[in-house]
Amino acid sequence: MQITVNGIPREVDASPDTPLLWVLRDTLGLTGTKYGCGVAQCGACTVHIDGEAVRSCQVAVGDLAGNVTTIEGLGTPESLHAVQAAWVAHQVAQCGYCQSGQIMQAAALLATTPDPSDDEIDAAMSGNLCRCGTYPRIRAAVKAAAQSMQET
Repeated sequence: MQITVNGIPREVDASPDTPLLWVLRDTLGLTGTKYGCGVAQCGACTVHIDGEAVRSCQVAVGDLAGNVTTIEGLGTPESLHAVQAAWVAHQVAQCGYCQSGQIMQAAALLATTPDPSDDEIDAAMSGNLCRCGTYPRIRAAVKAAAQSMQET
């Protein structure tokens, strides 16, 4: 079957019921998307499908309808997405395991809500767990990214 990931059409040989997460990681080698819980409760596997944040552990590749963007496709080392740059500036990551999912969730939020309130940030990010507890830095980084995106 053919899927489009980070703007590139890709042929994948996988059973249609294989979770997108495993196709991304094991078939395509895009390991930035993390396995956390496998039941869509932690957010570590968050990617975008046509701009919407989804948990890739719960999307069967055979049911995929739309273009997938992973953390590898959000920005580049030379041109970070505003959320990625804010994450670095606010030193959000501690262990870093949840960060790709957090960043993808935040980018989806800002695409639809360019100036979110604290409550909107908290609601949007509530499905993404951080065992290190960097939630205040996450909120600050989302606010900084929103401001940066409004200035450009």
